[in-house]
Amino acid sequence: MSSPNRILYWFRSDLRLHDNPALTAACTEAAEVLPVYVFDPAQFRELPKLGLKKTGIFRANFLLESVADLRQSLRARGADLIIRVGDPAQILADMAEEINARAVYASKEVTSEETDVESALSKRLKPLNIDIELFWSSTLYHIRDLPFGIAKLPDVFTQFRTRVEKEAQVRELDPTPDQVVMPTGIKAGDLPTLEQLGFTETLQTDNRAAISFKGGESVALARLEHYLWTSDLIRTYKATRNGMLGEAYSSKFSAWLAHGCLSPRFIYHEIKRYEQDRGGNESTYWLIFELIWRDFFRFVALRFGSRLFKPSGIKHALKKQWNHDPDLFQRWARGETGIPLIDANMRELNATGFMSNRGRQNVASFLVNDLGLNWTWGAAYFESLLIDYDPCSNWGNWNYVAGVGNDPREAPNGQPRYFNIYSQATRYDEQGLYVKHWLPELANVPGDKVHLVSELTQQQQAEFGVGIGDTYPIPMVDPIKWQKNR
Repeated sequence: MSSPNRILYWFRSDLRLHDNPALTAACTEAAEVLPVYVFDPAQFRELPKLGLKKTGIFRANFLLESVADLRQSLRARGADLIIRVGDPAQILADMAEEINARAVYASKEVTSEETDVESALSKRLKPLNIDIELFWSSTLYHIRDLPFGIAKLPDVFTQFRTRVEKEAQVRELDPTPDQVVMPTGIKAGDLPTLEQLGFTETLQTDNRAAISFKGGESVALARLEHYLWTSDLIRTYKATRNGMLGEAYSSKFSAWLAHGCLSPRFIYHEIKRYEQDRGGNESTYWLIFELIWRDFFRFVALRFGSRLFKPSGIKHALKKQWNHDPDLFQRWARGETGIPLIDANMRELNATGFMSNRGRQNVASFLVNDLGLNWTWGAAYFESLLIDYDPCSNWGNWNYVAGVGNDPREAPNGQPRYFNIYSQATRYDEQGLYVKHWLPELANVPGDKVHLVSELTQQQQAEFGVGIGDTYPIPMVDPIKWQKNR
């Protein structure tokens, strides 16, 4: 009697049932599908140089919520999610052999750690005569639909965007499986706790957070529904997207996109439906524009491989020298630089695991250009803290800020992306509301003085209840230079 046609489905950063090409294929092609998620302890290890966990508590918690949500969705379709903790390659190969699977299906990743796991799994499956099939599922435009090979990927984003918009189509959605039939007799396994993943601290919530992120496909779809259809917030996206306070200034889809709880194609098709139903404008297009940015970073990561993570960057800029002062870095990381816009953003990140796009560009520029610190330290700090960490977007953006990437905005060749922090502060936080939100010690400083608080006289400091060098740090760099270069 022949064995049943079985596929082991390995969930990775695609924690959803909707528009999941690999899962749809597995459910279509096999009589039985075994859905599995493996927590890899390597992803939660300590980074000794910086005293950080590779995955910090905010992202770890969001991941646990996302996996729990996925398990509920599979149970609603008559299946379950098998959960394990350990080496993914070994666990998956053993399980595939145990159930007599003909193949392992999964989504394709592009960055080195993830592709190393794919290779290790492939090597273990080969002697077992079990295939591994990897499906492209993370971008808006499918890799096979690009009008150029990855080796010919344009260096400049504008050229990339112009060509894909003109010469490529966004594919239709893959159908969500109504039912998942799985083999019996496999123990489902428990969802690990934060403590079991190595966390000794307790997860803290901060009521000042811009948004309360909760992981999972169902929450992601509800956020999309709210942002487009319930609130019409998408209509003003282009005008508000550089904000820093509250949940409404931007879509906040990034955390769910990063974990694969939300498909970029689904967002695209919903926006198109919205435009047909309620009319399009510059803002509806701009959200698609940002999804194309996300694609570009993923294709850049695919093209340049491990160079993305080295101090010399994708430009292979070996002559660039970086400062490696841990004390300077820790002051930046703690939000104690004495520059209010930088400190407010870093304290938001430390308290919530989130920071606006505008904030990220400013704190990165300050670390690289004003402190001269090794940009990879900043990128690793973001990797640990950010709930919406995506290796391609995070390390790609840091490459560009550090001047070691092919600048997608056509900046002068080899020049880092420098931000005048004072100009940025007065433009995007004119009244100082964001700074005061995260730096309560500056609450009584007038909005027109808060961004140059270090210039206050002793009398003004006494009047506004702030002591420079006492209740608020002396600035690490002279902020007057930004006024001179405005």
